[in-house]
Amino acid sequence: MAVRWIMHVDMDAFYASVEQRDNPALKGRPVIVGGLSDRGVVATASYEARKFGIHSAMSMRQARRLCPNGVFLPVRMSHYRRISHQIRLILSHYSPFIEPLALDEAFLDISGMELHYSHVTDIAKAAKKDIYKTTGLIASAGIGPNKFLAKLASDLRKPDGLVWIPYGTEQAMLAPLSVSRLWGVGNVTEQALRRAGFKTIGDIASAGPDALRPVVGNQAGRIYDLSLGKDKRPLEISRRPQSVGNEHTYDHDLLTPAEAEEQLRILANEVSWRLRQNHLMGRTITLKVRFASFQTITRSLTWEGVGTCAEEQLYFAARRLYQKRGRNEPIRLLGLTVSQLQRYQVQGDLFSDDDDTKAKVTEAIDTLQKRFGRNALMKGFLWELSHEKEK
Repeated sequence: MAVRWIMHVDMDAFYASVEQRDNPALKGRPVIVGGLSDRGVVATASYEARKFGIHSAMSMRQARRLCPNGVFLPVRMSHYRRISHQIRLILSHYSPFIEPLALDEAFLDISGMELHYSHVTDIAKAAKKDIYKTTGLIASAGIGPNKFLAKLASDLRKPDGLVWIPYGTEQAMLAPLSVSRLWGVGNVTEQALRRAGFKTIGDIASAGPDALRPVVGNQAGRIYDLSLGKDKRPLEISRRPQSVGNEHTYDHDLLTPAEAEEQLRILANEVSWRLRQNHLMGRTITLKVRFASFQTITRSLTWEGVGTCAEEQLYFAARRLYQKRGRNEPIRLLGLTVSQLQRYQVQGDLFSDDDDTKAKVTEAIDTLQKRFGRNALMKGFLWELSHEKEK
């Protein structure tokens, strides 16, 4: 049975960080974004402004009193939405199953994806790095067995944090933390718990639900479960994933067609694996090429009829699209994405009838890689490439 891992990605002081990025003169200064009238409220405050006690939902009048020399800016919602869309596209490379919470945060189900990395935290490191490279913005990330723990983890070491809560460490991690860290415990509930002697999450875990009931009523069971690190909530994905893809920025530019085709093989292998693990196939294949000059192009093609997740078909499609790139500059980035997704029910759907043997081989490889890791069994060219890198 696959281990469940949930990742929560949260942009640090999102609106204020966007304003500081867009106007470098604001870096290091207290920036407060929100409604500028006295009746307005703070939407986001930079970390410099938070040192003055300013926080979201505070009245703008109070924020001005606390930080009269702050930089007060209006909300540019359409601009933030565009950047949020960029970030969502980046996250889709790490999981097709995303639950957005707001413009600046989202849950991802990365179960099974850890088999493609040396460690589950490498997924978060890669996502944070991609977000920064693409947008110039910093994100914090948390990984845990469920949504509560993932969100809690992402908030523990802000800004630019990354915290992993492994299975079996939940209660030890939670015990010393304030009861205010529990999901759904607001100021009123927190004060009631403190008056009753529950100051830390460990206090609640030791007491049990019966002792909580006189204090929080029918919330007792939920709060007690959270104190043990238990949270059964599924990700709420409102629609089918739009795309599955991967991309690589290379340390050294790709100079020859042979080098590029080698990387297309790797991308096809990665994307095919992710599609199969999520029981998806797609009709539209898109290749992204960024040249050394930073000029970026995309080329797409769409299959007739049903889609595919077969590695060979993805590779040949990517190679065909690469041949249409229109220029011969060195290449710094390649990306491969499959969209127009649909679910497949049986492995045989992936191949024609005369390729049934190939389907069985693919299924056998998947089974072994799930159990022993992605490097346990590899096709010849991938094995050679991975060992060349180790030399």
